[in-house]
Amino acid sequence: MGMVAALLIWTGLVLATLLPLTFAATSEYLAWRDPIYITAGLAGVVALCLLLVQPLLARGWLPGLRLPQGRVVHRIVGVFLVAAVVIHVGGLWITSPPDIIDALLLRSPTPFSIWGVIAMWALFAAALLSLLGRRLSPRSWRLGHTSLVSIVVLGSAIHAILIEGTMDTTSKAVLCGLTVTATVAAVARSWLRARSRASGKE
Repeated sequence: MGMVAALLIWTGLVLATLLPLTFAATSEYLAWRDPIYITAGLAGVVALCLLLVQPLLARGWLPGLRLPQGRVVHRIVGVFLVAAVVIHVGGLWITSPPDIIDALLLRSPTPFSIWGVIAMWALFAAALLSLLGRRLSPRSWRLGHTSLVSIVVLGSAIHAILIEGTMDTTSKAVLCGLTVTATVAAVARSWLRARSRASGKE
């Protein structure tokens, strides 16, 4: 890959993540909010941005971070992703415990809360599966991990799109669209490679 192409890829990634963060951080919705709420909200935006990075790292699609370096960074970013979600949910719990309890019990009247909780539990399950990876067969691990992360990305995208809040509508839609597209491409690539290997052994 040429330097121009690599520069374009990194520039696109920075813009796709930095613009939503900038718009959210400067949103008028935060003008009268307390620091805990602001931190929780921005942590959610950070988590969404990290979701875009993860499939690119896992497949080695970022210039300068080819396999296996990309997968090492993928695991590190995964830790930050879980931490961002914990901060997001924990901050909202502090500011409004009843709303979080209703969301966790899947009885919230707002659909975006339900999707957010589904994505959260799928993320925690994917993180746990990563820790148990060596105890599972490669096929079982791959199937479980890709299924869970697909739920995480879909749930997170719907969660973000349904919320009318700090995130700019256009940049949010672009970020969610890119994240879903990257994840679908990564999962499809993994599935095709696994199928190719299986065919080669027959």
